[in-house]
Amino acid sequence: MSETKLALVTGANKGIGYEIATGLGALGYRVGVGARDEARRESAVEKLRAAGVDAFGVPLDVTGDQSVTDAAKLIERRAGRLDVLVNNAGISGVTGPGWGQDPTTLDLDLVRTVVETNVIGVIRVTNAMLPLLRRSTSPRIVNVSSSVGSLTRQADPDIEIGPIMAAYAPSKSFLNAVTVQYARQFAGSDILINAACPGLVATDFTGFLGPRTPEQGAATAIRLATLPDGGPTGSFFEDDGVIPW
Repeated sequence: MSETKLALVTGANKGIGYEIATGLGALGYRVGVGARDEARRESAVEKLRAAGVDAFGVPLDVTGDQSVTDAAKLIERRAGRLDVLVNNAGISGVTGPGWGQDPTTLDLDLVRTVVETNVIGVIRVTNAMLPLLRRSTSPRIVNVSSSVGSLTRQADPDIEIGPIMAAYAPSKSFLNAVTVQYARQFAGSDILINAACPGLVATDFTGFLGPRTPEQGAATAIRLATLPDGGPTGSFFEDDGVIPW
């Protein structure tokens, strides 16, 4: 197996995921660009390679069992192990006026769709990649979450947390809880797993509204993906430090 560390970033064809791939590549990681759309995936790979990143495409739909299984087989053929997994792929789901989701009129199919991608998709990908991660000397898992998943912040009327998003925000609370369960399961091992909040980033995900650039949004995930041995695990971070659950 190569000594070069390998990272897989889901949803890496654009936005924050692309910048996470860029940042890890700049640090010398070989990067698998996980994405559903073939044209966008290959375009991202070409751009990364032009920037000097050792990148390759990984066809990956986090909601599909076979797609995830095939992605794990591809990573095994390419490198024989995985050092970093960044679960970045996510959706907000359909929103109403003011980018909101009213819990009193919420479409249950919308909730299922959001949870399938933002939570179940993360579990599906993580478990498929675990045998490869266990072959690494310093395996790291980063789940890209959001501060809107913080129940502490959501419940505090003095904190401006944005519009009510009754499908998206709870999906990130669920993801945070799942991250803690993985950390408990990995206790005593070399696997470090944490959740990262990129902040409000101007990408197509937010309609290009937000004070932060994709590069700024990627910074915390990159830091957690490259933690030294003995670093924190089972925690929730943003630029300024730990976010309360």
